[in-house]
Amino acid sequence: MIKTANKTNSNRPLAGVRVLIGRTRHQAGALSAELRKLGATVIEIPFIEIRRPRSFASLDSALKNLSQYDWLILTSANGVEAMCARIKQLRLQKSSLDHLQVAAIGPATKKAIERQGMRVSVVPKEYVAESVVRSLKNKVKGKRVLLVRAKVARDVIPDELRKAGGQVDVVEAYETVVPESSRTRLRSALKNPRRRPHVVTFTSSSTARNFAELLGHAKRNLSSELAGIRMASIGPVTTSTLRELGLPVDIVTKEFTIPGLVKAIRNAVTGVAFAK
Repeated sequence: MIKTANKTNSNRPLAGVRVLIGRTRHQAGALSAELRKLGATVIEIPFIEIRRPRSFASLDSALKNLSQYDWLILTSANGVEAMCARIKQLRLQKSSLDHLQVAAIGPATKKAIERQGMRVSVVPKEYVAESVVRSLKNKVKGKRVLLVRAKVARDVIPDELRKAGGQVDVVEAYETVVPESSRTRLRSALKNPRRRPHVVTFTSSSTARNFAELLGHAKRNLSSELAGIRMASIGPVTTSTLRELGLPVDIVTKEFTIPGLVKAIRNAVTGVAFAK
């Protein structure tokens, strides 16, 4: 057994702790880097894969008619990247976005928007759909709103903003799928005592659902297979999804961000003994 916190490794409080990250490969970097700084051994096995939607027709139509909209809502960095790639593909000018009030669901999405040279008008206090609604419900009456998001997502934002008097168009910019190549890798990591993670991180409901899918959740009980592994959730929506799947939630964040998730993991495991 090893301790994760003592006088000799106080600068590396996660030394000896194996953390499994299920973000897409191109998005795992920031979380992995922060955990490694704290001494954690990081295992990267993506639970989700980002793909183009089957059709860009709805997105293209909206982008060609941006002058008709007052608000643009973006709920992920993936959505920002997909939208801007499509603007480039259509040879549209980014200046066509200048008149829009832009809402970002959280700081990571805000940074992705600003990297594209766009200004963000609203970032809610809590980085979930319900907080987006609270931030905008008094601003959208009689306004046209464009929501750019993944193919599968909760309908809280469009439903509630329509109730508030907004005319909301929802268009898909990408979809998330289960990466089949991760199925064998994940099961192998769980069975190998030297690679078996002490903590698994979940940064969205999609990562939770796909994790269960990769392990064949519908066909068997996972409690024994996941015994001793602590599940870390980035926020309340992800936590709810994990619980709906019958998976435990051992570590929760106070701030629904990557830094908040790292801090929660550090606080939860410091001083806790883990098997080598």
